[in-house]
Amino acid sequence: MTMRIKASNANTANWRDVTVNTSLPEALMPLNEIAHNMWWAWSHEAKELYKAMDEQLWHDVNQNPVLMLSRINFKRLEQLAEDKKFIAMMNKVYKEFRTYMDVEPDQKRPSVAYLCMEYGLSHVLKIYSGGLGILAGDYIKEASDSNVRMTAVGFLYRFGYFTQTLSMDGQQVANYEAQNFAQLPIERQNDANGEPMVIDVPYNNYTVHAYVWRVNVGRVKLYLLDTDNELNSEFDRSITHSLYGGDWENRLKQEILLGIGGVLTLQKLGVKPDIYHCNEGHAALCNVQRLVDYVKQGFTFNEALELVRTSSLYTVHTPVPAGHDYFDEGLFSKYMSCYPQMLGIGWDEFMGMGRINPDDHGERFCMSTFACNTSSWVNGVSWLHGKVSKDMFSGIWKGYFPEELDNVGYVTNGVHFPTWSATEWKELYGKYLPKSYYHDQSNAKLWESIYNEPDEEIWKTRKELKVKLVDYIKQQFREDWLKNQGDPSRIVSILQKISPDALTIGFARRFATYKRAHLLFSDLDRLAKIVNNPDYPVQFLFAGKAHPADGGGQGLIKKIYEISRRPEFLGKIIFLENYDMKLARRLVTGVDIWMNTPTRPLEASGTSGEKALMNGVVNLSVLDGWWLEGYHKGAGWALTEKRTYQNQEQQDQLDAATIYSLLENEILPLYYAKNEKGYSEGWIKTVKNSIGQIAPHYTMKRQLDDYYSKFYNPLAARAKVLFANNCQKAREIARWKELVAERWDSIHVVSSEKDPALVAGNVMTGKVYNITINVDEQGLDDVVGVELVCLRADKEAKLHVSQVEPLQVVRREGNIFTFQGTHTVEVAGDIKVAYRMYPKNADLPHRQDFCYVKWFN
Repeated sequence: MTMRIKASNANTANWRDVTVNTSLPEALMPLNEIAHNMWWAWSHEAKELYKAMDEQLWHDVNQNPVLMLSRINFKRLEQLAEDKKFIAMMNKVYKEFRTYMDVEPDQKRPSVAYLCMEYGLSHVLKIYSGGLGILAGDYIKEASDSNVRMTAVGFLYRFGYFTQTLSMDGQQVANYEAQNFAQLPIERQNDANGEPMVIDVPYNNYTVHAYVWRVNVGRVKLYLLDTDNELNSEFDRSITHSLYGGDWENRLKQEILLGIGGVLTLQKLGVKPDIYHCNEGHAALCNVQRLVDYVKQGFTFNEALELVRTSSLYTVHTPVPAGHDYFDEGLFSKYMSCYPQMLGIGWDEFMGMGRINPDDHGERFCMSTFACNTSSWVNGVSWLHGKVSKDMFSGIWKGYFPEELDNVGYVTNGVHFPTWSATEWKELYGKYLPKSYYHDQSNAKLWESIYNEPDEEIWKTRKELKVKLVDYIKQQFREDWLKNQGDPSRIVSILQKISPDALTIGFARRFATYKRAHLLFSDLDRLAKIVNNPDYPVQFLFAGKAHPADGGGQGLIKKIYEISRRPEFLGKIIFLENYDMKLARRLVTGVDIWMNTPTRPLEASGTSGEKALMNGVVNLSVLDGWWLEGYHKGAGWALTEKRTYQNQEQQDQLDAATIYSLLENEILPLYYAKNEKGYSEGWIKTVKNSIGQIAPHYTMKRQLDDYYSKFYNPLAARAKVLFANNCQKAREIARWKELVAERWDSIHVVSSEKDPALVAGNVMTGKVYNITINVDEQGLDDVVGVELVCLRADKEAKLHVSQVEPLQVVRREGNIFTFQGTHTVEVAGDIKVAYRMYPKNADLPHRQDFCYVKWFN
């Protein structure tokens, strides 16, 4: 019988997973070492090295050198190992890398632990969302370049921040894409036994176990915690899944992990920093763990607090309430109720450390307030933001007016020049600026050489970078637009209209409503006339993400998208999706003008405009944040900081009209006033002024140096005194405070003699009035200071300190101290007068360190 043949006969394959790892030829091993150090992210030569291996693959792997090495064909690797030209190129880059890495760290400057929720090091590593992360990433890069001893701690997010796409009707779509850790420039941190390091973080009645990963950022180590550990419950494995994702309970879990877990991580690594720098309130609980550690060593809570404060700095980055985390007492107790007992204090006292009003049991626990109460110094991130921060936190230090808060300062943000300056500009700077400029970036004198650069070269460089931006937009967004936004003919029309010859204005940032992205669209008819003037072509590029929970911000994106689809704005108003570091670098190097229109004073600093000016891009911005300090006439354009209308809608209309007028009457005519060589001499003068007069003051080098001179060095010097001799001085200060606090309510004014005119409240300018006050210090030895405080109202009827007259001790009889002083008023008008008593001690860094105040008349 003939065998019947079936149509098919196959069993089911039993597939096994096999991981194929790259085997680099010995000659190419330096490629792996460089790929696992983020130094490559700010080395043009290193990126060109990987690009030379396979240009198309470099593009396909999104410029990720680790992924590049895992994807490249082995035969190609063998070819490269035999390619003398490539080997010479690699050896040159590797020599530069090793020369950089082999420098011994600076032992003269204090060592710093830096804790932050996010770090923007490269688009490859999705552990950032926006300005805070970019700033932190730039900061530790500069710490590496400046060779300081800094150790950073953050999170390794499985999904990071979301990838943004827009639907056909302009709705933001948030896509969370898992990162493959094996394909990232990170390494597992192992323990002494060679096993993956795990940090055990207590969460009241259970423990969360976090893996530790290491990112080599040049000479600086960034350690990232990862709770996606099989030892954790499914609820805790997700703690580090998303940046700023989840509910408030998950946010609290994250902040416990960052603060408490961060300190435990440093301890397990054997890192003993001089200073702990809490970059935003997310990491505030680091000081809880530090307090616990000191109490365990035998210190009292008050002694421990002295030691923690004197080595702690808290940086606040926003005046916007939504930027400060508050937690209900019930939720906070769920995870933190075990700590007061460890500290030897009560629960109410512990909660009070996170409240403006410690005894108000209805007030939630605020991480920012806790950070203020456990840090010796607090700083904002620009001069204006420092001033705003004094107002914002003034309720913590009652008895002093905002302008008197000596413990709240500022350091204006800067940007990492090697990361954000285009290669073309670095070449220009290297050609015309003194050779020392790269390592002395904040030396303003060196940047004056920009005026020696030929106008033609600057114009040519600007044009080349704009062509690159336009080409990037056409290549990068064509496919996405066709896929998501339909109507191919409209997409083609947009792409054709984008021109490198048009004045290009960029607006790219997080889409929060206070950033006022809508301002340009206040008068669409007037805007249409501007963008459709054939003599002055202009195009606007918008980019930015709104937080998934921010309906207002998402509405702004939708509005801009809808306007951009109108015929009169097609190809003139363009929204670019998924704003990340890669797109940001294209924009800040390629546009002509960087526009920023926040509601003043809600822009703490803003650094995108600083990145732009390093690349010959001119700023058009509200005088807020860094631009209030940076603006020079003839070096950009500014919208006044003065408010004309209290009604915000009316103010928005006025500011929009100002922008339109500047475009119509100054900016566009200047840009298109081209000479016979095809460029505008006036525009190039503006570019040179912007670079020469502003750029050196906004580098990350200057920022890091400011942190050392203003905060790290003074903190470390005082900490050295307090920690000496088994912390003798810290113990003395704690005992002194306890003694003064115990008797404070009993200290009182016994009698006073004042000029009758002062008592009557009717004084004359220029006349000297005598004051004598007798104070019973209740057995204490000259611990009280007395001063006369005068207030005046400003135009808005807000009271400010106009004069402080200290009284001096002239006599002592037993417990009675006699204070004398004089008072003179130089300017007529209504004032308010009162006397202030406060404890004084030369060992305190400032009065807010022991904020006891008694007012009397």
